[in-house]
Amino acid sequence: MGYGDDLLITSLAAQIKKKYPDRQIVIGIAKKNYAYHSPIYENNPNISDCRNLDNKKPIHIIDYHEYNRPYIDYTRTTDEKYAWKKFKPIPGELFFSDKEKLEAKNIILQAKDYWKNNHKKNYKKIIFLETSSTKNASSQFSIKQQNKDWGHENWKELVKKIENDYLIIQSIHKGTKNFPGVFEAKKMDFRLACAVLNLSDFYVGIEGGFGQVAAALGKKGVIYFGGWISPDVIGYDFHENIYFQDKLSPCGEYKKICNHCEKARKKITVDMLLQKIYKITED
Repeated sequence: MGYGDDLLITSLAAQIKKKYPDRQIVIGIAKKNYAYHSPIYENNPNISDCRNLDNKKPIHIIDYHEYNRPYIDYTRTTDEKYAWKKFKPIPGELFFSDKEKLEAKNIILQAKDYWKNNHKKNYKKIIFLETSSTKNASSQFSIKQQNKDWGHENWKELVKKIENDYLIIQSIHKGTKNFPGVFEAKKMDFRLACAVLNLSDFYVGIEGGFGQVAAALGKKGVIYFGGWISPDVIGYDFHENIYFQDKLSPCGEYKKICNHCEKARKKITVDMLLQKIYKITED
């Protein structure tokens, strides 16, 4: 599972902790009595660190893992395609340390200096951009991510159209592709990137972890869903969700490159996302 999945469960953890304040809440596989840690859970007062539990206090394992996600229909899922359930996610929760807040603030200041050094006018808004996944190079997940992708050329054209009006800050990881006119911090792990998004005005990018982060932080977003998964499954109403309406959508294809997803990339135009960016700017 990814960070987006980890974030989804934090809202339930908060509900359980409120009901049972004396319990140590952890996430994992209940029947194996196994819990796992995620950077998403750091500083979260509702989730205990499973690596450092007090055996004298009650432990509550939330049964949530790769084979028990609420938006996947496991009875119809095959070895080639995911099948989806209609699911209404509740925005999760992220808790930042003082150090993370300070480092994020410094990155925003660096980004503003970058803008001043390259432009003579003020920017309209700060956009946090994520166009690719850290799983793009994964032997297990790369095909899925390629199917979910909008394509580098599409993102490049979009950035070219907005770079002179918006201060764009890009998430940095091994799979990142650079764009002229976009600010990139020298060092930014996932949690720090989330803290930077928290200080940005809104999110633009692919459906996935940062879409869930934007929701958790109450940020608006323009999110490319393509035709792989539907906003009815995992999206939020306060986001501008760009979805390919087609008889084969949502396909959930993860074992081979999908022609239907390629069609989605061609049908969803740069202007479609551009208009949604303008809409958020005007709201």
